[in-house]
Amino acid sequence: MLEIQGLGTSYGGITALAGVSLSVAEGQMVTLIGPNGAGKTTLLNTISGLLKPKSGTMLFDGRPLAGLPAHEVARRGILQVPEGRCILGPLTVEENLELGRLALGSRAAPRPGDLDRIYALFPVLKDKRHLPGESLSGGQQQMLAIGRALMGQPRLLLLDEPSLGLAPVIVNQVFEALVALNRDGLTILLVEQNARRALGAADFAYVLEQGRIVQCGPSAALADDPKIIAHYLGTDTKSEPGMVPGPIPTPTETHATHQ
Repeated sequence: MLEIQGLGTSYGGITALAGVSLSVAEGQMVTLIGPNGAGKTTLLNTISGLLKPKSGTMLFDGRPLAGLPAHEVARRGILQVPEGRCILGPLTVEENLELGRLALGSRAAPRPGDLDRIYALFPVLKDKRHLPGESLSGGQQQMLAIGRALMGQPRLLLLDEPSLGLAPVIVNQVFEALVALNRDGLTILLVEQNARRALGAADFAYVLEQGRIVQCGPSAALADDPKIIAHYLGTDTKSEPGMVPGPIPTPTETHATHQ
């Protein structure tokens, strides 16, 4: 579905991505892990058209993405849930959700049961549907941001740090929803600092270090890899995963086997 080869992105005189190659097959959940500042958000923003690549190719269903404005990328079915949620606080929960339909353009017709599906996935949003978005807790705002993207009927959902700043019980709810959506056929590319949760939910994983993919493979295999455990998971299962920086000593290039 999504094929990226040799992607380079720079801004402010800084090279944020250097020769990144990855693929996401239809129906997969793929995760991207790595230390802060590795370029994970830059990659999502480049895919979604918020940043323009300097080099490389991006294909979605075999059609080029590079250079398209963000609204055109969205209308092709690639929708991003940004870090920080970016909901419109004065609007009600339901008005925020309805805004998600703008991403449809002429790609698809609105489905009458979309709101009901969002409310079934996140019942708290139904209870608060007439309240302003700014009145919600952080976890509820994250659910609202995901729901808003789902209203645009995404073919590929990009998520940037959905667990950031959330209480563990809310993180569980968010990840349970993502797993359910993927099980129902939604393709997901997940950027997540909580490496343990990301690897537990995803089918395939890439490790990004200093703007480069240094390792990739099935998520279960990476979760058992001593280097990944040492740098991202830690030996203490109670510790916060994904917070230990530092390069992986021996990059393993397995991207060619992931088709």
